[in-house]
This record gives sequence, structure tokens and C-alpha cells, in this order.
Amino acid sequence: MEIVLSTADITTIPADAIVNAAHHALRGGGGVDGAIHRAGGPEILAELVERYPNGAATGEAAWTTAGALPASYVIHVVGPNYTAGQRDPALLESCYRNALRIADELGAKTLSLPAVSAGIYGWPAQSAAEVAVRTLLRTTTSVSKATFCLVEPRLYTAFQTALQSRQAL
Repeated sequence: MEIVLSTADITTIPADAIVNAAHHALRGGGGVDGAIHRAGGPEILAELVERYPNGAATGEAAWTTAGALPASYVIHVVGPNYTAGQRDPALLESCYRNALRIADELGAKTLSLPAVSAGIYGWPAQSAAEVAVRTLLRTTTSVSKATFCLVEPRLYTAFQTALQSRQAL
């Protein structure tokens, strides 16, 4: 799988599917989640309410169509809230594995992704980057290209470091 790092807004990158860092209620919110809902339009929320009335658990994923976004699908992953004590890296890994599983089910070959849990949920940037890169490279998938959209310089640097250390192996 090719992993690309970008500083672009995730809602502007054409891909088969956009991965959304969602709250467990799956009802939109702030940060990446809010941006995806605003850019995609109300049909994303309507689909979430209809298909996932009880939301999703931490580490799990759900999907919808993408509305007005430059993608066919949105894969909503519920990242662990590090600040609230959800610090098991397996939960964060599960987000990425489940996103890839759903991408494969949907036939998505290209993904755009955020740094799940590394924003308001407080997961340390370098750890978040290492978990993300390691999980994507170790998971068997048909996804051929994953573009991480990292608008914060600290996240871009962390993912750059994680990717370089993986390529050195």
C-alpha cells in the first residue's frame, strides 16, 4: 500500500472513501467529524441516524454514502478518547483495521484519512502516527493508496517520522 502525507483539507481530497474520526453517537461534531458533515451535507447524518440508531462502540466503524464529498463513501471510525482514559493502543489499531475491512467490503481502493484520536481526544501525536502507519502496512487489504490529511504541523511531522522509520526496516 502506498501511504501519502498531505496538508490538504480531508474534504477536498478525491478518494473512493473518506475515513471520519467520529464520536460514538455518530451524529456529527467538531473537528474532522464536523468538517465532513458540513462538506458532505445532511444526507450523511440522515443515513447514520437511520442505519446506526445506537451509534458505534470505540474501535468500531460504520459507513455511509458521501453526499457532496469527492468520494463515494464515508467510513466513520470511533477513536479512543485518550484524555478520558481510553489508552489501549489496540482500540486505535481497531479503528484502522475496521476502516480497511469496510473499504474492502465496499471495493474502495483509495482512502483519505485523518489522524484518528490525535486531535481533541488527546492521543499523543507520535504514538498515533506509529499505530496508524504500522496498522495500515501490516493489514491485508485491497486498498492501494491511503492519504493521511494532516493539517496540523505536529501531526504531519509525527506521521513523516513514523513513515520514515517503517521504510527503513
